[in-house]
Amino acid sequence: MVVSASPRVAVVIPSYRVTRHVLGVIERIGPEVERIYVVDDACPDGSGEHVAKHGTDPRVRVIRQTENGGVGAAVVTGYRAAIEEGMDIVVKIDGDGQMDPALLPSFIDPILRGEADYAKGNRFWDLRHIRRMPRVRRWGNLGLSFMAKASTGYWDLFDPTNGYTALSVPVAALLPLDSLSRRYFFETDLLFRLGTLRAAVVDVPMDAFYGDETSHLDVRRAVFEFGAKHLRNFGKRVSYNYFLRDLSIASLELVAAVLLIAFALAFGGYHWLLSIQSGTPATVGTVMLPALAMVSGLQFLLAFLAYDIGTMPRRALHPLLSASRRRLETRR
Repeated sequence: MVVSASPRVAVVIPSYRVTRHVLGVIERIGPEVERIYVVDDACPDGSGEHVAKHGTDPRVRVIRQTENGGVGAAVVTGYRAAIEEGMDIVVKIDGDGQMDPALLPSFIDPILRGEADYAKGNRFWDLRHIRRMPRVRRWGNLGLSFMAKASTGYWDLFDPTNGYTALSVPVAALLPLDSLSRRYFFETDLLFRLGTLRAAVVDVPMDAFYGDETSHLDVRRAVFEFGAKHLRNFGKRVSYNYFLRDLSIASLELVAAVLLIAFALAFGGYHWLLSIQSGTPATVGTVMLPALAMVSGLQFLLAFLAYDIGTMPRRALHPLLSASRRRLETRR
């Protein structure tokens, strides 16, 4: 075990229009949790006040946001509270009853064993359970998952929008919390930031419950909106990892791929248009040259992807942070 013998575990519950479910969620949180942060994100239904008035769990601390900032802003507020109170692990659970608090030990165990810095749920693990998910959510999450793999660098993860997560607090303290996306892109943006730290992340198999709760995420809109954000994060990740922090063989492969594919498209497209306008067939050379450049460029691109997949973070960061902290305390 890499944290204390009795790890201090906190739970963050973003609260926005979950008055019907939030108290039931709190009641099902086990004794392994020391603190529960209910973050009222300027809820029009007064979720925070409802918990403060009707809740009886002494572990609960209600934090009220003055303005609605989105689920990401509420979670960041909970993360800051966990850092301030010296927690070891902070778990995020939604207040709408979709996530079973009984699964919480499964999320914190990989962190306690030093195998991961961040654990997240995966509702696609068991194919038998996927059919329970509404069809729009199912296909939307599949599309978002493939985009997230490229933008975060965690190619073996799935279900990136899953909000059931556990994070090592020492690693949370290293994150640029002010820069994280504040709304539904929060979980994926967090993965991107964890990737820049080279933090180890694992999927935890889980099932989700779909009852009478209301989802505020429009999956159809999210696929298009998130696409641009994924592209932005992919560009940042490649710049950070392959040109600013390090220069590897994959960096050269990517440059070669971009140049060759760009040349193939420009040269081949130009001569294709000339052939159409003049009505004369293109020569063998003007066909073979861009074709050869395109094939070579794709080979370099595949080599880059193979390197990128093979260098995913596997070693947990927080044991090293804990060891460094212990050494500093000993010197003092």
